[in-house]
Amino acid sequence: MSSIYEKCPELENDRWLMRFVKEKDAEDLLLVYGDKQALPFFNSDNCHEDNFYYDTKEKMDGAIRFWLDSYQDKWFVRLTIVDKKISKAIGTIEMFHRPSDDAFDGDGLIRLDVRPDYEKSEEIQSIFALLIPEAYTLLECEEIITKIPLYAVERIDAAKKIGFEKTDRLLVGSEDRHAYKNYWAIRK
Repeated sequence: MSSIYEKCPELENDRWLMRFVKEKDAEDLLLVYGDKQALPFFNSDNCHEDNFYYDTKEKMDGAIRFWLDSYQDKWFVRLTIVDKKISKAIGTIEMFHRPSDDAFDGDGLIRLDVRPDYEKSEEIQSIFALLIPEAYTLLECEEIITKIPLYAVERIDAAKKIGFEKTDRLLVGSEDRHAYKNYWAIRK
């Protein structure tokens, strides 16, 4: 599982560039993480009560520093999603291989955070279409999971079109042992 941490992946097509998060992304990402309309779509399960709401540049800078440190510690990789049409960061993807003692042991977990104006089925489907085929190899897994709340109808539509299916399995937090629901899965 060390390969993703030896060389961070970079994914690109004509629309998107997904690359390792950088400190210089803070201004653009403040429009994601400082927007209360985006907040309900973030997956903060098992994240030590961090809800990912960063409404100041200082808070955003601190989050990015944490993400960079977490990559060095091999906890997860955080990719910035750049919309090449506007040359701006419009969100991030966190991903990691998840060893656990629950029903998702060995799965790859993906957290997708985007600006509210990108929380549309076509946009999310396009992002997933670039990411998912590569994620199996990057995360050394046969199944990928992502959380999608019931009210995230655009995201649900996109996930279904890519091949995700809703699962009743629960993700059990490694720290708090809380059982989290609303996970969707796709198999290789």
